[in-house]
Amino acid sequence: MRMLKYHVASTVDGFIARLDGTFDGFPTEGDHVDDFLASYASYDAVLMGRKTYEVGLKAGVTDPYPTMKSYVFSRSMKESTDPRIEIVSERACELVRHLKGEPGKDIWLCGGAELARTLFDDRLIDEIIIKLNPILFGAGIPLVAGGVRQDALELRHAKVYQSGVVLLTYRVK
Repeated sequence: MRMLKYHVASTVDGFIARLDGTFDGFPTEGDHVDDFLASYASYDAVLMGRKTYEVGLKAGVTDPYPTMKSYVFSRSMKESTDPRIEIVSERACELVRHLKGEPGKDIWLCGGAELARTLFDDRLIDEIIIKLNPILFGAGIPLVAGGVRQDALELRHAKVYQSGVVLLTYRVK
């Protein structure tokens, strides 16, 4: 069975983006970047919420991960300008259960605090990989939107980069 991994960048104070959705300030250069790009090879499907997807759209990027099948979860977006992007407006958890049961590589949840909460609530996320960045936003979009029920996590791996980034991998118990 494929694993769903919430692989996301975060500030030390737990935000994946500023309140306006921007994420300037996250280091885009350094010794952590090669490992992050290499991690793409472990995924063949990517899930993202509409707000996460729209970050790329504003920059003219309609297919941000062309090596993976992309799913955008949105109740307001009805279709994509890119035929490779599948818009999912209903039964998100049902689709994710189906994807997890298919053969293939792992599935990457790359962003969407609201989508993460929905998938956590249905116990569909198997692993959390947090690229903890040496920055504080003070406010913003949290790692998981709203309240989530408390889940125990098991630290599987930790790596500290010279850039100050820390990569933490947890298994959801």
